[in-house]
Amino acid sequence: MGDGNVIRGVIEDGGQRLDKALADLTDLSRERIKALIGEGRVTIGKTLAKSTSMKPVAGTSFKIDVPEAAPAEAAAQDIPLNVVYEDDDLIVVDKPAGMVVHPAAGNPDGTLVNALLHHCAGQLSGIGGVARPGIVHRIDKDTSGLLVVAKSDVAHEGLAKQFAEHSLERAYKAVVKGHPTPPSGTIAGMIGRSDRDRKKMAVLDDNSNRGKHAVTHFSTLARLDGSALVECRLETGRTHQIRVHMASIGHALIGDPVYGRPDSRLRPLLQRLSFSRQALHAAILGFIHPVSGDRLHFSSDIPPDMRELIDALGFRD
Repeated sequence: MGDGNVIRGVIEDGGQRLDKALADLTDLSRERIKALIGEGRVTIGKTLAKSTSMKPVAGTSFKIDVPEAAPAEAAAQDIPLNVVYEDDDLIVVDKPAGMVVHPAAGNPDGTLVNALLHHCAGQLSGIGGVARPGIVHRIDKDTSGLLVVAKSDVAHEGLAKQFAEHSLERAYKAVVKGHPTPPSGTIAGMIGRSDRDRKKMAVLDDNSNRGKHAVTHFSTLARLDGSALVECRLETGRTHQIRVHMASIGHALIGDPVYGRPDSRLRPLLQRLSFSRQALHAAILGFIHPVSGDRLHFSSDIPPDMRELIDALGFRD
């Protein structure tokens, strides 16, 4: 069916529900597996799978026909942007928390890409495809801060090379629970899909054949009441890297709905401030201009909602 990807394998553990067994063996979510079964794209042994709850025996072969994604072309929308720098080849913007970077399922418009298509009159690099024009890197929807976007293909290729070589300067400000001890250090470990929850990322065993090497350098900037303002500098750029790494050492980001745990002491404060996102801001971005060769360096102040949170928590000696 179609020109997509075909995944083949063998059920390792018998007695599990089919959707869970296949999700554990692939990078597909259980919901995606269920949808593919409903479309008649999953074969167990020599028979099309009819039920997500069937429990195939160990050693049974499977085939999943994953159709090629057909991204819809993003439309230009007149959405205000905070432009920090712009020339013929690239643009640096300060993204507000709550804005998705590019269209995807559940967020078809109102994204940074929609705003950039309007602002740049469609002049964005085409390397990322029609759904992600100009996008070289991303930051989470509820993370605020600096992002560079390519307007020309040569800029896109040059920036992508710097990201691959980890030669850019990227520093984030975060408010975390507790006081890191020691106050600064380096967190290194493989990051990949969690074995327990496929929607989350996790630090994996160093011997894992999944995941990617990730390194985060952190330092405490200020001790707050039961929390701390830290700076995190990325040596690599993995999905949810700072959120996962800080949580892995017991200092999850305040407000993080995925990697943090509910805190009865902080809940009234967060509700009073209407603070409902992870306290993370991309504050510094530096790189070599891929066309001119100039060294560019940008900084962004902590946004008002995070500043209000920091002030409310109060500084300690």
